[in-house]
Amino acid sequence: MAIVKSTGISGPQRGLAEQVFSRAAGAPLVPGNAVNLLRDARENYPAWLSAIHLARHSILFENYIIEDDDVGRSFARALEARARDGVRVRVLYDWLGCQGNASRSFWLKLRDAGVEVRCFNPFQFDRPLAWLGRNHRKTLTVDGEVGFVSGLCVSHKWLGVPEKGVAPWRDTGLEIRGPAVADLVRAFAQGWGTVGPALDEEACLSDRAPAELGDVALRVVAGVPWSAGLFRVDQLIASLARKRLWLTDAYFVGTAAYVQALRAASRDGVDVRLLVPGSSDIPALRPLTQAGYRPLLEAGIRVYEWNGTMLHAKTAVADGLWARVGSSNLNPASWLGNSEIDVAVEDPHFARQMESMYMQDLEHATQVVLGGRDRRLVPANPRPLPRSRRGASGQRGSVSRAAAGAMRLGNTVGAAVSNHRELGRTESKVVFIAGVVPLLFAGAALWWPQAVAVPVAALCAWAGVALWSRALRLRRQEAEHPEEPRPVAEAELPPVPEAQAPRLLTEAEPRNAPEAERRQP
Repeated sequence: MAIVKSTGISGPQRGLAEQVFSRAAGAPLVPGNAVNLLRDARENYPAWLSAIHLARHSILFENYIIEDDDVGRSFARALEARARDGVRVRVLYDWLGCQGNASRSFWLKLRDAGVEVRCFNPFQFDRPLAWLGRNHRKTLTVDGEVGFVSGLCVSHKWLGVPEKGVAPWRDTGLEIRGPAVADLVRAFAQGWGTVGPALDEEACLSDRAPAELGDVALRVVAGVPWSAGLFRVDQLIASLARKRLWLTDAYFVGTAAYVQALRAASRDGVDVRLLVPGSSDIPALRPLTQAGYRPLLEAGIRVYEWNGTMLHAKTAVADGLWARVGSSNLNPASWLGNSEIDVAVEDPHFARQMESMYMQDLEHATQVVLGGRDRRLVPANPRPLPRSRRGASGQRGSVSRAAAGAMRLGNTVGAAVSNHRELGRTESKVVFIAGVVPLLFAGAALWWPQAVAVPVAALCAWAGVALWSRALRLRRQEAEHPEEPRPVAEAELPPVPEAQAPRLLTEAEPRNAPEAERRQP
């Protein structure tokens, strides 16, 4: 891979380094692809719809949010039309992401047209916390020949409202043709199979799918909960970058390990930059992101805030050699909690395109610097935004963002209680709020015991009933499908008398011949 070559690693060590990348990502490097960089919805949506209209055999479409609005209905009509023409159309949507965004009638209409629709991880009474794991992927694969990976959901938010001066959300996607499309099919099949019968992957691929259509090598990193494949890759890239590492993220909540990797790279002379939203669709989480600025800025990392409506892209580019585009944010929820999908491209020409686009984005961003005697965070060259372009609070946010914020809060509170790391001054507000909450809870418990006891009792009852329900379901499954007798483990076998045990002659036995003779009468 190009970024490994740039480090000076050669010979057998280079092969070992490439193997490390493949194992860390859980994805092999696939050469021979053609990749097209797509910017914002104005380039992604038309490319998606064009591919859908040209589909001949199969369409595999999964997305975190599919909204029942003008944009969602345009995609629904295109999918319905292809299904009526005999194309096998499969749609996988996330229960939480689409909750409140698409009605039941929206999905029924798709099903009535012949589209196979599945809902990922709906809420279940006997699994009260299972809903926290979401399918945050955004992919479209057509005929096993062309695939799209991005951070874009299907909603009018990504198009904006030009007549009202509301700019579209900033996002990035890829169009892929070549052998790597088969990996996109396999990734979709993994998510599809968690909801119902498995997908026939071979039927979704064409005879032309394995053909090489370009000279770009890439990895399809399909993350599943607790696999942390992309986290390991991000750590490796932060360690290998020698000149530049430019990051764009919508909901940055860096872990201590990742922030340390970025700080180490910056102190080693790497130009590390981080572009984040200036106004978020989840305003409550923005202070958590800003609380992490200081350790980055003090290490020389440049932080920028986007001046537009909402920056939703999740990208990285290193040394003009390696680049990543996908659905994963730089936070624990994406690294550990969700099903995500990203494409790591190892091609200098594509990486230069990404760097050029990054520099264009910085023209619409404000740099954050440390200034003043008390080292307050102040913007450099602030640019006030018109009211129509300021970020508005979203109707409902992603659980991954809330989980990332909760993890950040838990990390800070845990550090304050256990003293396992030094807290930054910017974390004082988080610690103060964390101290207020238990005090309020204690006061409520003293003055209104029932106000605390009743909710706690209800939660305990829910947990007990949920566990009983789960146990009954497992017992029912055991009765309907009894397990086959398992082979007895070696440790469970009864001892065989030495006289009855068969004696095998081995090549090593002659070496013990004198000892054997001493045992003879």
